[in-house]
Amino acid sequence: MTDIHDAHTALGDVAARTLANATKTVPMLSTITPRWLTHLLPWLPVEAGIYRVNKAKNESSITVDCSSLDEKVLPQTFVDYEEWGREYRLNAVNTVLDVHTRVSDLYSSPHNQIHEQLRLTIETIKERQESELINNAEYGLLNNVAPAFKVQTRNGSPTPDDLDELIARVWKEPAFFLAHPRAIAAFGREATRRGTPPPTVTLFGSQFLTWRGIPLIPTDKLLITKGKTNILLLRTGESRQGVVGLYQPNLTGELTMGLSVRFMGINHKAIASYLVSLYCSLAVLTEDALGVLENVEVGNYYDYK
Repeated sequence: MTDIHDAHTALGDVAARTLANATKTVPMLSTITPRWLTHLLPWLPVEAGIYRVNKAKNESSITVDCSSLDEKVLPQTFVDYEEWGREYRLNAVNTVLDVHTRVSDLYSSPHNQIHEQLRLTIETIKERQESELINNAEYGLLNNVAPAFKVQTRNGSPTPDDLDELIARVWKEPAFFLAHPRAIAAFGREATRRGTPPPTVTLFGSQFLTWRGIPLIPTDKLLITKGKTNILLLRTGESRQGVVGLYQPNLTGELTMGLSVRFMGINHKAIASYLVSLYCSLAVLTEDALGVLENVEVGNYYDYK
C-alpha cells in the first residue's frame, strides 16, 4: 500500500514551471573588461586616416639671453623643423557577422538576436583594439618606448623604488601607470612590506591603487610571460606633447567613435551579413611621454607576522 505521506497534496515545482516564464539575461561574455586605457586616452580625429607628428630639428641650438644693463648684441636664432615627420596610419579591426534571418525573425523576444550578436561582436572588437594599442608591432605602446626610457627592476619584483625611477624618467605631468592586475598586486605587496601601503583613488566609480598620486590602471592586455610582465607610465594629451589615440570620424554607418556597422545584404541561404569595422591608432608625440619598467616578476609573496 502506498504511504499517504508519499502522495502529492499540491502542485509540484516541475509541473508548475510549465506555466511560468523564466527571467532571461542577455548573453554574458567573460572576456569583456573595463578597457580603462581607451577611456583615459584623449582621442583625436584624423583626415584621410593619416596623422603626422612634426618635431624641432635643432632643439639644443636655440639660443636666448637674459638681458642685462649693458648693450651687448642679442643672440640670433631660429627653430628648424624635420623635413618629414613620422606618419601614423589608422589600423582596421574588422569582422563579418552572419545572422540567419529565421533566427532573428523567430527568436528575438525578449532580446533582439541581431542586437545581441552585434553587441558581443563589438565588445570583442574593442577588446582587440585595446590589445593593439598596447602590443601592435607598429604603433603599440610597448614597441614605441625609446631606449632611454626603459627601466629594469632591481630585484625582479616591482618595488616603490622601481616606480620612482620610472617617474623620474617620465616626470613631466605623468597621467597614469598601466599594468597587469597581477603586477599591481605584486607592487602592493612590495609597498605594504615596506610599511607604505599604496593609497587609493576613485575614478569612473571604481577604486584604483596609486603611487605618488599617480593611479595604477589595470589591463590584462599587458601579457605575463614566464612570470614576468611590464609596467608602463604615460603622459597624455596633444597639448602636453603626450600620448594620443587616433580615430576616423564620420564613417558610413558610424555607431560609436571610429566604429561602424554596415549591412551587407542577405544571401541565397537567407543569412544576413553585417560588416563591423573599427579604425584606430595611437601616437607618442615625444619620447619622454612614455616609459616602461621591464622584467617585472609577479609571483613573489611574503608571510606577514
